[in-house]
Amino acid sequence: MDLPRILTIRESGHRIHNPLTAGKLAALGESLRLAPGTRVLDLACGSGEMLCTWARDLGVTGTGVDISTVFTEQARARAAELGVTDRVEFVHGDAAGHVAEEPVDLAACVGATWIGDGVAGTAGLLDRSLRPGGMMLIGEPYWRRTPPDEVTAQACHAASVADFLPLPALIEQFQELGYDVVEMTLADQDSWDRYVAAQWLSMRRWLDRNGDDELAPEVRDELNTEPARYARYGREYLGWGVFALMKR
Repeated sequence: MDLPRILTIRESGHRIHNPLTAGKLAALGESLRLAPGTRVLDLACGSGEMLCTWARDLGVTGTGVDISTVFTEQARARAAELGVTDRVEFVHGDAAGHVAEEPVDLAACVGATWIGDGVAGTAGLLDRSLRPGGMMLIGEPYWRRTPPDEVTAQACHAASVADFLPLPALIEQFQELGYDVVEMTLADQDSWDRYVAAQWLSMRRWLDRNGDDELAPEVRDELNTEPARYARYGREYLGWGVFALMKR
């Protein structure tokens, strides 16, 4: 049980596996007004940057779950680096279906709603771990500009235009599911650049070290095509945000 190697190669230099900069991640935490000792469950936590930095800066405690052995090890190393191993723990496992043993104050899935087969299922999954009156965080793409055709949507790594909604419609979806949207932090084109462009340097350095690896042709093909594809399509059409929700 692990992520495909190509994903960890692509994001091997990332601490944050979504288009939030460190500054935006810190601002998100501050915006939520979390009390010290807030208990957090972070599903598909990646390399644990949210839990680790919020434990250091805001005094939260919690558990992160991720299917990647590489990212889980990086998260534990980051916790040790920041001196918060007594406040956070990281579990290697499938976040899909994971429910906390005891209710938490904040349940999050920041950018991996595939674990619940979409927004509605992920909200339902997070709700199973959340105490009454608690808060959930969901990270989700949306269309900054609706693609004119399916080819453009697929160039943004969506299966179709219907995969994502415009921002107002996404907020309305949360409301229709019975949640108040109480905060949001949105990526911008600069933070998208930092997330996506950093992958290109990671792939090139990996290729320089591993030219004979069986994955080298696939990595080379991505490095040949993705920069122009991103500049032409993803950067112009695709948005992303983290939304704080509370059940009505």
